Amino acid sequence: MNAGEALFIISVAARMVGMHAQTLRKYERAGFVEPSRTDGRLRLYSREDLRRLRQIKRLVDLRGVNLSGVELALDLTEQLQRLAADAATLDDPVELRATVWSRVARMLRELEVAE
Repeated sequence: MNAGEALFIISVAARMVGMHAQTLRKYERAGFVEPSRTDGRLRLYSREDLRRLRQIKRLVDLRGVNLSGVELALDLTEQLQRLAADAATLDDPVELRATVWSRVARMLRELEVAE
């Protein structure tokens, strides 16, 4: 948690993302978000937590994705974000292409269904 970062208690966070507080607790138990805690154990949701919760809501409500699919989508989102950040640091087009394609290939292998 960064000093000065906006944090929201569960009731405010739930209202901001259009979910019930119990749903936020369920997503925390599933490991989709990990809000920080006060000394009194109140959950504090960051803007990044809210972004993830909105992504989950879109996946579930608009796409009909179940929780296993949400887990996969969140994992792939994180991998793509890391890939984009790493790619932004590479100046050599050959190295960039090789890095991007090897990581994309790994992600695609993760999506394969075992026969």
